Amino acid sequence: MSLRYALLALLTAQPMTGYDLAKSLHSSVGHVWSAPDSQIYPELRRMETGGLIEATAVARSTQATQATKRVYHITSLGEQAFRAWMAEPVEYSRERDPAHLRAAYFEWADPDSVREQLRAHVRHWAGLREQWQGQFAAIRDRTHPIFVQRLLISPESEQPRIAAYKLFAYEGLIARAEQEIGWAERGLRLADELEPKPPEGVRGKLGDGGGTSPGEEVDL
Repeated sequence: MSLRYALLALLTAQPMTGYDLAKSLHSSVGHVWSAPDSQIYPELRRMETGGLIEATAVARSTQATQATKRVYHITSLGEQAFRAWMAEPVEYSRERDPAHLRAAYFEWADPDSVREQLRAHVRHWAGLREQWQGQFAAIRDRTHPIFVQRLLISPESEQPRIAAYKLFAYEGLIARAEQEIGWAERGLRLADELEPKPPEGVRGKLGDGGGTSPGEEVDL
């Protein structure tokens, strides 16, 4: 159900088409709640049926005759539902973390696989951190389009409060990424302590491309 409220959150800033909502969800709210298009459009229809949003047919900027697009607006009922949802306590889901699950059983993996999984973890979270830092900077500098639009429709006295909470959210995401990167880097150091790499000569004998020829016996 959180997808519904993520969409309502976007519509509190400005009316949007389904396409614009999907695009914004992937690039804005999607940093904290993502969903594929196959879920977004059916949910919009359900929200419209439930009176949370309403759609207006608007002419497309195209040469096609009578071509229109549906622009969604949040209704007063939708605003009430969004405020009620914001007042509810968060329901935390049970943890499902494949990276940390695997880490608990790394003794079953070969050392090179352990190291590569940890490096992949660093790359994944470093990429997210870069995205979140970009969002943080755009909000701080007031260049994020949806954030700017939200400020335009908000009283000037409310704008510092709006900005502070948005920045606070991304600070948490950035801190999470840095924690995960630090955890994986500690894992790489641990792997080096527990699984020391064999000397180059020995590695060659073990078949990594040097020291033996096909059919040659290796004395271990």
